[in-house]
Amino acid sequence: MATTEALPRKKETLEQAVIRFAGDSGDGMQITGSQFTNTAAVFGNDLATFPDFPAEIRAPAGTLPGVSGFQINFSSRDVYTPGDAVDVLVAMNPAALATNVGDLKPGGILIVNVDNFKEVDLKKAQARSNPLEDHSLDGYRVFPVELTKLTRLALRDLGLDAKSMDRCKNFFALGMCYWLYNRPMDHTYKWLDEKFGGKPVLAEANKIAMKAGYAYCDATEAFQVRYEVPAAKLEPGLYRNISGNTALALGFVAAARKAGLPLFQGSYPITPASDILHELSMYKEFGVVTFQAEDEIAAVTSAIGAAYGGALAITTTSGPGMALKMEAIGLAIAVELPIVVCDIQRGGPSTGLPTKTEQADLFQALFGRNSEAPIPILAAATPGDCFWMALEASRIAIKYMVPVIVLSDGYLANGAEPWKIPTLAELPEIPVRFRSDPEGFMPYLRDAATLARPWAVPGTPGLEHRIGGLEKQDVTGNVNYEPLNHERMVRLRAAKVAAVVQDVPEVVPAGDAEGDLLLVGWGSTYGSITAAVRAQRARGRKIGHVHLRHLNPLPRNLGEVLKRYRKVVVPEMNMGQLVWVLRAKYLLDAEGFNKIQGKPFKQSEIEAKIERALTEIR
Repeated sequence: MATTEALPRKKETLEQAVIRFAGDSGDGMQITGSQFTNTAAVFGNDLATFPDFPAEIRAPAGTLPGVSGFQINFSSRDVYTPGDAVDVLVAMNPAALATNVGDLKPGGILIVNVDNFKEVDLKKAQARSNPLEDHSLDGYRVFPVELTKLTRLALRDLGLDAKSMDRCKNFFALGMCYWLYNRPMDHTYKWLDEKFGGKPVLAEANKIAMKAGYAYCDATEAFQVRYEVPAAKLEPGLYRNISGNTALALGFVAAARKAGLPLFQGSYPITPASDILHELSMYKEFGVVTFQAEDEIAAVTSAIGAAYGGALAITTTSGPGMALKMEAIGLAIAVELPIVVCDIQRGGPSTGLPTKTEQADLFQALFGRNSEAPIPILAAATPGDCFWMALEASRIAIKYMVPVIVLSDGYLANGAEPWKIPTLAELPEIPVRFRSDPEGFMPYLRDAATLARPWAVPGTPGLEHRIGGLEKQDVTGNVNYEPLNHERMVRLRAAKVAAVVQDVPEVVPAGDAEGDLLLVGWGSTYGSITAAVRAQRARGRKIGHVHLRHLNPLPRNLGEVLKRYRKVVVPEMNMGQLVWVLRAKYLLDAEGFNKIQGKPFKQSEIEAKIERALTEIR
């Protein structure tokens, strides 16, 4: 490729920038976004990402339901959300443009692949006119680029067929964005060599396409400005880019090693939880056994069997799978065995929105079983926090001999952030005590502090005992139908879960310790609430923020903290589940702020709600 002397360019330094790549599922938008994310992480930016997948597995190419997107917010300061509005939108076809242009800032940069804006493409996207010609994009800086044509020209000497060449056009677009934000391509070169180690021609093709995109911006007079987003001042340490599902997997491996137990995962593939199974399958050398079951019931019951045999046992799923697992989770509660159930929530009900995020399974986790069957419930706040929640859930399950539910969601599962890798000293201890002495052994003889029963591994001489779903006699574990015994066992199991509160840290509000308004959140709303509260407090508002990671039992001082504020608002991606719990438990006139669109809250949405709530107080 002939070299072109670079034109003089104006350079601007920005505090942060938001890019969104959008196109068909086959356009490689997730790979493109992931590579820009990895490069930003290596550069030292703080960041947050939002991969957005089409809900249909094989939606027709070029249609609105088939659009796939990836958004990254990278910054020289702390980042809490993927960004409300987009600075640069790369749209590979009319459908991608139509579904995403509404989030582009006025005056934002819009790069479109004009090769995919023919009449047939516009028809697939249900467009009545060509947006490149009807002046509907006049409020943006539009850069129409022949991405497909230019990619083919760059690769014409490699001997690839047209389809293989067209698959590289996403790297042409990636090269353009690397030029725009003055980013090196070395990290992506290395990734391509590893990805296509057995097919070096494909690695070379994508490298050439990326360099061609970079050179295109260098050569054309259309791009007059380059941007620089300096590295963030992160806490010193060793970092890696991590998603929520990867963090959960690593957290369970770490928990098993700290406990000195083998790790067993029994799961049935389901979006958006499947990546945990994929990730854990790569850690066999750490004593990890993964079992892809034939259905959700087999998955959870295999985990119960593994726990009975003395393993740290987990099962992962999403809302529809939780519904199928519930009877077996009740069995784990009855026989009091330590398993961890991860629910990576998605839009529902039924199949619902498989690739979109939601927080609507809290009621299911709290009340979704027959009879009186309480269970400890934890919720991760960020992708990196999923690691710590895996450790905490494992510790509680083993200490109290009880199943534990961890709630994550699609936004956390697929989103990513820089994560400081902890040292071994920072990991909590997870002591394990198997009963081995038959003297005085009773299968339901409880520890005075935790009410946990002994963990007696099958095959230990003298520790034979009955197990199953029928009600147990207190202490002996024999089947028993007596009314008073049943009531005692029900109350004992509930008291054991309530006793977990002694391991739940008391809440300390972020922001103001008392004042006009308290925002209470859980799960993935953490980022948008935190960013909004910080922005509003900078304007002099008296606001606090409590984010709950333990949802059952709740922190013992929560009721007292809630009373310090004139008004309490609970943002949730559901119709108001945590707010219902707070009202019932604390007789509190809390107000819900609800969004059920398959998308996370924007910072601006939370800030607007804060403004309205403060106006109502006055």
